[in-house]
Amino acid sequence: MASAEKKLWGIHTTDDKLFLRDDVIAIGWREIGDLTKIEASREAFKARYIEMMPDAKKGSIATCSGMLYRFIHEVQVGDYVVFPSKSDRQVNLGIVEGDYRFVEDAHQYVQQRKVKWLKHLPRTAFSQGALYEIGSALTFFMVKNYADEFLAALESSGKKLPMQEEGEDESIGATADDIIESTKDFILKELSRQLKGYDLEEFVSDLLRAMGYRTTVSPHGGDSGIDITAYKDELPPRILVQVKSQDGDIKETTIQSLKGAMREGDYGLFVTLSNYTKNAQKYLDSTPIIRGINGTELVDLILKYYEDLSEKYRKMIPLKMVYIPVPKEDI
Repeated sequence: MASAEKKLWGIHTTDDKLFLRDDVIAIGWREIGDLTKIEASREAFKARYIEMMPDAKKGSIATCSGMLYRFIHEVQVGDYVVFPSKSDRQVNLGIVEGDYRFVEDAHQYVQQRKVKWLKHLPRTAFSQGALYEIGSALTFFMVKNYADEFLAALESSGKKLPMQEEGEDESIGATADDIIESTKDFILKELSRQLKGYDLEEFVSDLLRAMGYRTTVSPHGGDSGIDITAYKDELPPRILVQVKSQDGDIKETTIQSLKGAMREGDYGLFVTLSNYTKNAQKYLDSTPIIRGINGTELVDLILKYYEDLSEKYRKMIPLKMVYIPVPKEDI
């Protein structure tokens, strides 16, 4: 098997029976029509997608039109395909046998290619990292990081596969880290997208409340430079909070303005979705009464106190608590 010359494609579907019964892989987008009628360029596919899907979100246009382009123009006869079926929790491996075809009378999946299914293996035959990669949020994608593992499964003669041998799955740690990092990226993106200016101030106030502080948000448009005032209990110290939603890193002069608004006995807290310049970080390090929180640290606090956030913000940043496998030494 000349695996080095062949690509491995991953695909998802809600119709396992179609794929397995008819020996096909398929994607939808009936509105786009026959893909052979579109000029063979990514820009042409993008233009067609915008024309036929006028209500599509801007961020999805390049992704979806790119999947359609790949399905007809980049997939080659002889390429391999991996399809995780949900109905039986199997990993199905096959080879592409036919060119693209538009099946107009198909119920949903009109963009199709013929395949020959070669193996149907249990998910336990593969490493956690490989399973995570084919669990992509995309409908159709290229498998890169763990392609060799799937291709090796195709070449096996039916004997026990490597991942079914005794021993710890070395990909678990990397997979857990990937899941955690993806979650953190999602939270930071949602904060940047949905919370600007005063809205971020309200959110930080709610987060501080979840952490056990009593907070008061300053009136909008005030010139004191203080966005939130917080107390841990009925007694001092007072904590003065400044919040910035700007994309650029925070400069030293900006933090100094917070220091100028503080009275003796006060503590300061500076919160940003971005980060701090080198000089600003040096200033924070030399000014222990002011704590700086950057975007990464803010996300860590959100994860720690998520369940105590107001329902409004939990709906804005929807997360589900799950258990993920980790290396034994991390327990």
